[in-house]
Amino acid sequence: MGVSGDLALVRVEEKGTFQNAPGLKEFTKAMLERGIRAFQIDLGGCPSMDSTFMGTLTGIALRLRECGGGSLRVVNITERNLDSLRNLGLDALFEISSENPETMPVAPMQVQVDKEETTEIMLEAHQALVEAAPENITRFKDVLDFLRNDLKDSSSS
Repeated sequence: MGVSGDLALVRVEEKGTFQNAPGLKEFTKAMLERGIRAFQIDLGGCPSMDSTFMGTLTGIALRLRECGGGSLRVVNITERNLDSLRNLGLDALFEISSENPETMPVAPMQVQVDKEETTEIMLEAHQALVEAAPENITRFKDVLDFLRNDLKDSSSS
């Protein structure tokens, strides 16, 4: 992760999962607060993505729209990851390229979060998937219900 001029760069060198989604979310949030509105996510070293990670990417795209615009470019994407985005109707949200014009050294995206915060991030990510493509509700209704109940249970404990 890093910044080159007005471009925030992220290089993923492992599976994109609920475990590294918090790091991506925190980094992009910090960049948005600094006024950066252009993001490049290099998925060349990312063999696969789970729905939470894809929902986090979707949340970034939706936040950029709320901020009045910006760009989210996904580069070095594998066919498998492209298929995953297409299957959820997300490929129109991002500029997608198999090329990578600018590289960035790898930095870990791991952020320590507790169970409740992880559940909140997972819930937000899945809500973003449904907001971006409403037909995804059939895929993620049970996940959303489970996550909401899990948060409700943890807050009443």
